[in-house]
Amino acid sequence: MNPRLIFLFVLLSCSLTWAQSEEVVYNAEKAEKYGADDYGMKKYVFAFLKRGPNRDIPQEKAAELQAAHLQNIGKMAQAGKLVLAGPFFGNDDLRGIYIFDVESIEEAKMLTETDPAIQAGSLVMELKEWYGSAALKEVNEIGLTLAKKSVMD
Repeated sequence: MNPRLIFLFVLLSCSLTWAQSEEVVYNAEKAEKYGADDYGMKKYVFAFLKRGPNRDIPQEKAAELQAAHLQNIGKMAQAGKLVLAGPFFGNDDLRGIYIFDVESIEEAKMLTETDPAIQAGSLVMELKEWYGSAALKEVNEIGLTLAKKSVMD
């Protein structure tokens, strides 16, 4: 048998055993707070940040642009529109992602257009609607309790 299939089977078995041993209680207050549907899910918009056409800028200007990019990420997160953001490893054309908690691709597009890196053409975005767990909205609260440093430091 394929080792990956064995691993997947063991992982799934452990997850099911855990789920069966824990009593899951529906929390209507949290479901409403996070905008969950009957399945505990909701729509988000993914933004795939890709290398843009304008990459040949002086190092000092690139550092300023990166700082402005990070400040804009913080502003969108504080406004409750950005659930997650982060870079990908490596140096290929796919640079990072945003996950927006918005109603439409058009709203996500308006938010991405506030990004100084988009405005400068060093990044471009590809937007896609996604259906995922409404609990994803809780990740930032948890994340704040885990970080010793801020990316803004």
